[in-house]
Amino acid sequence: MAKPRIGLLGGSFDPVHVAHIALANAAQRELALDQVQLLPAANPWQKKHMGASAEHRLAMLQLAIAPHPFLGINPIEIERGGATYTYDTVSQLPANADYFWILGADQLQNLTTWHRWQDILQHVHLAVAQRPGSTLTPTPELQQFLHHQDKTLFVIDFDPMPISATLIRERLQQHQSVATMVPTPVAHYIKQHNLYQL
Repeated sequence: MAKPRIGLLGGSFDPVHVAHIALANAAQRELALDQVQLLPAANPWQKKHMGASAEHRLAMLQLAIAPHPFLGINPIEIERGGATYTYDTVSQLPANADYFWILGADQLQNLTTWHRWQDILQHVHLAVAQRPGSTLTPTPELQQFLHHQDKTLFVIDFDPMPISATLIRERLQQHQSVATMVPTPVAHYIKQHNLYQL
C-alpha cells in the first residue's frame, strides 16, 4: 500500500494570512498530497520575539483552515517548546508517510544555513514555491547535494502574493485594514483580542 503523501508548511504564522493558505492548497493540488500540515514554530532560532502567543497563533490557524478539508495543524514544535530547529521536527515524524517540506524560494536560498540541513533532507522531499524577488535556482551546494542523493526538487506553480506577516503587523500597528490579507475569521479574532497593537 502506498504511503500517505503529507506536505509540511512551517512558519511563525504570526499571524497566518491568505498567502499561507493559498500556498498550502496549491501544494496539495500540485503534488497530489493527502494532507498539508501547518507547523507553527515555538521559537524559530532565526527570528526574534513573536507578536502573538502560541495559543493565539494556534487559534488563528484553526480558524483559517476550517473551510479547507485537506489542511491540518501539527503542533509538534509548540508542544516541544524551546528553540525550533527543523531537523528536530522532521526526525520526530512518524515514518509511515512520505513528507514534502514546502518552502518559498527565499528560504531555498538560505537552506544550507539551517541546522543539520543535509540530515533534514534525509527525511523530506523539498517542494519550493516562487516568492516575490526570489529565484527558484538552488545554491550550488544544495544543487550538488540533491544531485548526489538523486533527489528531486519539486516546484509548486504558485502565483506570488505580496503579503507578509510583517506587513500585516505594521498595518495593524498603524490601525489600517488587513481585511484582504487574512481570512475574515482571523481578522475578527485579531480585533477581538486586540493583537499586534503597540
